[in-house]
Amino acid sequence: MFVVAQSLDDLVSLDPAEGFELSSLQAFTALYQRLVQPDRNQPSIVRPVLAANWTGGVRSLTFELRPGAIFSSGNPLRPEDVIFSLSRAVRLNRAPAFILNELGWTADNIDRHLLKLDDRRVQITWSKDLGAPVVLNILTAPVASIMDEKEALAHEAHADAGNGWLRSHSAGSGPFKMRRYIPREALVLDANVSSPGDAPLLKTLILKNVPDAATRRLLVEVGDADMARDLGPDQIDALGGTPQVKLLKFPSAVIHYLLLNTANRQNPALANPALWEASRWLIDYEGIADKLLRGQFQVHQAFLAAGSPGSLDETPYHLDVARAKAILERAGLGQGVRIRLSVFNQPPYGDIAQSIQATFAEGGIALDILPAEASEVYSQIRSRAEEAAWLYWVPDYFDANSTASAFALNLEDGTKTLAWRAGWQIPELSAESRAAALEPNAEARATRYRAIEASVQRSSPFVIALQARTVIVVRRPVTGYFQGLNADMAYYDRVSK
Repeated sequence: MFVVAQSLDDLVSLDPAEGFELSSLQAFTALYQRLVQPDRNQPSIVRPVLAANWTGGVRSLTFELRPGAIFSSGNPLRPEDVIFSLSRAVRLNRAPAFILNELGWTADNIDRHLLKLDDRRVQITWSKDLGAPVVLNILTAPVASIMDEKEALAHEAHADAGNGWLRSHSAGSGPFKMRRYIPREALVLDANVSSPGDAPLLKTLILKNVPDAATRRLLVEVGDADMARDLGPDQIDALGGTPQVKLLKFPSAVIHYLLLNTANRQNPALANPALWEASRWLIDYEGIADKLLRGQFQVHQAFLAAGSPGSLDETPYHLDVARAKAILERAGLGQGVRIRLSVFNQPPYGDIAQSIQATFAEGGIALDILPAEASEVYSQIRSRAEEAAWLYWVPDYFDANSTASAFALNLEDGTKTLAWRAGWQIPELSAESRAAALEPNAEARATRYRAIEASVQRSSPFVIALQARTVIVVRRPVTGYFQGLNADMAYYDRVSK
């Protein structure tokens, strides 16, 4: 038995067509598999999992299914299960469905894009201008998890395709299967010894809901938990020198950034590129990462996280108040600018906001910090009502297109990307982002994205500042846990103690 102390308060559903919260995403990799998934050590490489292999055509991929693959129920994997899983996610149209919508899939046309060729092969087609590498990476997203159609439909109620039952049960082929989920208390998983691939080393995995970080620290310190997630700097410092525990540190794809809303007509300074440039020199990047947040973040100033294909790792900006003041003076903004900054009302956002408030004030920019619940902040941003906000970004799947489409694409076609929400008009950069998504050569594609990142880094209403680190505390005997860059890359199958 392996006990993990973490918060499960965000968990809404354990149906991969619906769940889109951090706790759900981490559980999906334990419970379900996809046709293809990122290699855990080199996530830029896509590996076949429930697929044995695939071949490509013009806007099409044909997958041959893995021989002998079965679900935890004992039912064999069939092309019908693939078609059911993908079409079901599109038709349910819950939070993560937009990822599959990127392929041009809708409830009205999905049946035309999924075809059973024979008992071993299924063909997938798409209508959007995307290259096969992007499509493969989209199919690695948790929403593309393959489930047992027979098991799901056996628990269907009111034509919900089993959604009500799957919110607290599983019908997958992953290394674990769900024994019980008690909302806001615990998620109990048992080993699925028939899972395609190696069976897990653990017999039972318990994810225990412990909302308070200090309590999580105490549980792992005294041995009532084997692992504790999401401890703050204070809790980690309190464990210093404790011989029974050790820290595991993994890079994370979570990026923190400042958004300046150029569409806000009440404050015209926000649309001035000089303000964007000055802001880049008014953040104490190293102080926030190393002193304030004590190593849980690293300085990173481009939208693709370090470790991602195409990431731009140069960090040309640092705190330079004199340079910032000169930039503002030349632009006629030297008499002072006042900006309302929206932030989440939970750590570490308040601490970060206070740090940049202090350094911006040195440069002549007054920041009024407006803390609010995350839902309220997001509501402001979606309606473009805010002036500025400190936010974070998590890729929806492991491909540069997921993030570039947010920061460097604004087609004004109704797609509300981050660039749209910032009111940033970028027809040329948008065209380059579309071209990069179609580039078939991996190295050429990475080069294109680095050029796009350099443009956003140099002049845009986004001041990208930090990349998070995942810090996990485990008992000394624990080995084998691995956490990848993306939120869903939580691997428990090789854990032992």
